[in-house]
Amino acid sequence: MIDESTEPPEPEEAAAPTSEADASTPVPADEPAADPATPAPALEEDIDDEDDTPAAPRVKPAIPGADLEVDIVLEGSDPLAREDEEALEAAAAAADEDRADEQPVAAVIDLAAGARYRATGKRKTAVARVILRPGSGAYTVNGKTLDDYFPRPALGRNIRHPLEAVGYDDRMDVVVRVHGGGVSAQAGALRHGISRALLEADPNLRGELKRRGFLTRDPRVKERKKAGLKKARKRPQFSKR
Repeated sequence: MIDESTEPPEPEEAAAPTSEADASTPVPADEPAADPATPAPALEEDIDDEDDTPAAPRVKPAIPGADLEVDIVLEGSDPLAREDEEALEAAAAAADEDRADEQPVAAVIDLAAGARYRATGKRKTAVARVILRPGSGAYTVNGKTLDDYFPRPALGRNIRHPLEAVGYDDRMDVVVRVHGGGVSAQAGALRHGISRALLEADPNLRGELKRRGFLTRDPRVKERKKAGLKKARKRPQFSKR
């Protein structure tokens, strides 16, 4: 129950001015009363100190590995040595110049109208059946020209090396049927076949062609798959349980 005899407390009176100066100071009527919820305006010094430049846009993080360079290791070169494309092209041009400086091998080949020299060249799983005949130096590979079938200039230069070495690059035509392997393997098989066909034309060329590596066949092939393995030597992951 509420005790009705208890009277509510009286409101406190405003504090009286402590001095005569405070009591005599008039309050301007035209200035509105300060609202405690409104923040105080910033000073001019603080405004000048603030930076008016807009915030920098958010930069998307770079792709991991985008700054890495692609390393191309040529066959027979040091994999730890890094060379740019210009250096590789310069090395290839220097090799071509050195090969051009070599004197052609003295060869005696019968260029009668019906002369045909046949041989088979191989590299990895590619097989090329080559026919050499008198002509003007035209190449026909599976019914196409050499540049159409092997658009890469490096492959075309490797194929032309044997005939250029004996000095018959513009005196004999080459007709080839090639299959199997990839483009590089077929080019190596074609060069091997041309070299072996030159031996049919002149057996005395064996020593010089062998020294230049034209008669060496690349026998590398993919190793066959084994039973119980995923590939030739790759095993399934071991699981204890």
